Amino acid sequence: MNIIQRMLNYLPDTLHPAPTNLEALAERLKVLAEPKRLLIFNLIMDGVQCNCELGDALQMAPNLISHHLSKLREAGLVDVERDAVDSRWMYYSINRAALEELNAVIGAFFDPRRIQPRRLTCGPQVVQVSDLHGKSEICPT
Repeated sequence: MNIIQRMLNYLPDTLHPAPTNLEALAERLKVLAEPKRLLIFNLIMDGVQCNCELGDALQMAPNLISHHLSKLREAGLVDVERDAVDSRWMYYSINRAALEELNAVIGAFFDPRRIQPRRLTCGPQVVQVSDLHGKSEICPT
């Protein structure tokens, strides 16, 4: 079980759930957080690219480009297609469905309308009042 899932298991029930699967979002963001990978993703956003075009644009070795592309493919962010004439050539494109999902998820997660006003449950503006039965309740001042 990873750390995000463990933390989610300990969150109080009073918290509103995130509007998305945080574990899946974290995995995709982790893949994109590597600067070279983000550059590769950015180039592929401009259109279909082969390994050599990416290497030329970024001045990177083919094996390093392949490593980053495999991580992007594992995350489902990039698709690959072999050339119909010579299968040694591979062309990389953005997985549009994954991009649309990521765009929607990030938009929902970082939506400023989710921000709620502070609830007075602790701090100097809240006092504890005992009722007639000895039970305590928190009341804002």
